Amino acid sequence: MTTESFISPEGRRLAFRRTAATGGGATLVWLCGFKSDMSGSKALAVEAWAKAQGAGALLFDYSGHGASGGRFEDGTISDWRADALAAIDSQTEGPLVLVGSSMGGWMALLAAMARPERVKGLVLIAPAPDFTEKLMWPEFTPEQQAEILGEGFTLRPSDYGEPYPITRALIEDGRQWSILDKDIPFAGPVRILQGMQDADVPWGHALALAAALTTDDLVLQLIKDGDHRLSREEDIARLLAVCEEMVQRVSA
Repeated sequence: MTTESFISPEGRRLAFRRTAATGGGATLVWLCGFKSDMSGSKALAVEAWAKAQGAGALLFDYSGHGASGGRFEDGTISDWRADALAAIDSQTEGPLVLVGSSMGGWMALLAAMARPERVKGLVLIAPAPDFTEKLMWPEFTPEQQAEILGEGFTLRPSDYGEPYPITRALIEDGRQWSILDKDIPFAGPVRILQGMQDADVPWGHALALAAALTTDDLVLQLIKDGDHRLSREEDIARLLAVCEEMVQRVSA
């Protein structure tokens, strides 16, 4: 599949890969995690499954991520939400199922609230709404918090590569998009996959999200030995089974 790019209304160059749905069916939109990109194993598995089944698929990278333009450290939740909406608005048509991993789960929820007429279903993998305030900020030492407030950033170690900057702008901007402390309006089906050995997003976070969502059509799968990435063969099989269920539901 060829990677293309478009310029968002905000002037950012965003990379994407698109597979058209056949017969007017649903399109799966993959929303990546924090500092992740559309080349990951789960994203590619969803894309390949969609192509084989005749469903649509859209993969894209937020600004400062993957093949898109911009610097990661310049990004905020507002920016990446705007990127997601730009990709949805310009590169998809018809009913959508948003598939969000980690921070992508937050992006999926924000996009569903902004485009309720388009988003018909949600598949969320270790979803991390409000992570900047509820998960990340409390984990920082007092010294790191002081560094963020005083210097404007701190470097956070990563299990997946080099340390990366967490900026004051990211933390402060994230607060305006907090959604877990009130009802989250969504009427369609929601499926959540959550590992109980997740060191980044504790499984209690998924329970709080399930309680906040207003839909009654919600199934939360807790995978006792599952980690944050849920990228094992059996985890991807679960993900594709849920995607198949959701595409059938939404297309019908």
